[in-house]
Amino acid sequence: MPPTPFFHSITAGIRITVRPAFLTDQSRRELGHFVFGYAVRIENVSPIVVRLTHRHWRIHDSIGGGEDQEVQGEGVVGEQPSIPRGGVYEYQSYCVLKSPSGSMEGAYRFERPDGTAFAARIPRFGLDAGAEAGR
Repeated sequence: MPPTPFFHSITAGIRITVRPAFLTDQSRRELGHFVFGYAVRIENVSPIVVRLTHRHWRIHDSIGGGEDQEVQGEGVVGEQPSIPRGGVYEYQSYCVLKSPSGSMEGAYRFERPDGTAFAARIPRFGLDAGAEAGR
């Protein structure tokens, strides 16, 4: 079995790594219900503490001519974590598509101790049920 792909980007000292996976056991192909999990690792390689305050996702579903949706909100998985210099924050989440393929990308908004904010890019990553979707 090939290793799970990962996708990463770095913005202003914030390294974001994402590992997507098709969740076969939670998906129902016959109902157009394809579930994808993704693990996110956020590393602060900047010299200061930062706090993740907001998320903005763009989710593309390849069904038909393609469907796009945007998801915005405070923090991630109910938290607004502070990440110290050299620190790491990890979480897992999921999305549901109507087709066996699509993609996600976006940005996290961070605040510095002086109150200034910046956006760190979440790399675009593919969602592909592949051969497993036919099982």
